[in-house]
Amino acid sequence: MPRSRHNSSPTLADWGEDRLVAALTRDLPHGAEVLVGAGDDCAVIGRKRDARWQLLKTDVVIEGIHFLPDEDARRVGWKALCRAISDIAAMGGIPAHALITLAAPAATPVDRVKALYAGLRKAARKYDVGIVGGETSRSPGPLFLNIALTGWVERQQCVLRSGGRPGDSLYVTGRLGGSLAGKHLDFQPRIEEARWLVSHFKPRAMMDLSDGLAADLPRLAAASQCGYTIDEACLPLNTGCTPTQAMSDGEDFELLFALPARSATALEAAWKKRFPRLPLTQIGRLIPHSAIRTPYSHGYDHFAER
Repeated sequence: MPRSRHNSSPTLADWGEDRLVAALTRDLPHGAEVLVGAGDDCAVIGRKRDARWQLLKTDVVIEGIHFLPDEDARRVGWKALCRAISDIAAMGGIPAHALITLAAPAATPVDRVKALYAGLRKAARKYDVGIVGGETSRSPGPLFLNIALTGWVERQQCVLRSGGRPGDSLYVTGRLGGSLAGKHLDFQPRIEEARWLVSHFKPRAMMDLSDGLAADLPRLAAASQCGYTIDEACLPLNTGCTPTQAMSDGEDFELLFALPARSATALEAAWKKRFPRLPLTQIGRLIPHSAIRTPYSHGYDHFAER
């Protein structure tokens, strides 16, 4: 539909998610103890000399966007909390306490809401998260769950997106693609793997893959002021998936990280001993910012026309 003559403002679809976030977060007020604000997987709060820092994360799942109305509500509750836990993992941290906001139509069956909380409890128990409160509200629809999660990380083990350098090797854990077949409701946040990584082979840059490699890798590279190249033949695919799906489906919630190429051989050997059932795959490398990058141009964007 043509834009009104009286409203020349661009729409969210015109801008896309990354441009919108950049505009909204520019010049936000920070307190004196904000070490990292918007733009990474979590905010980092503390003083530079502190032994450990606090991590803050918020995330939302919305009916019709992140799950279908007929999905098992217990799996939806699991996903809602685990999405935020995955971001804590991407910083090398440990999750701590969560606040839950639920908004739902008044006609929502109570049993469905109880099932959502059964999934939340299951994830909280597995990853030692305390659910300490929150808010409930009526919504005209759709139903949504918002998670506000705290965590912590040792100063020496905190990993941002911005530390990568040209020549670093790029790795992903697990396999990619196929989230639309239901994998996105049952994934395991890589807390244990990330903690092992930062203790033994601290990555220079790391994030979790929520919007697809085609969207998230450019974000990591841009934060590190690098370009990147990937080898499509090396992408670790879930059964039945194509390289395009592995790049663009999103909601894999695996770790993407960069570390010096000289550490690659030792990392791969040690990983196989520690995590024999979970693949670790070198998919490419960071390169100078001006160099040619992957031909894939997009992953998931919340505001893209569909």
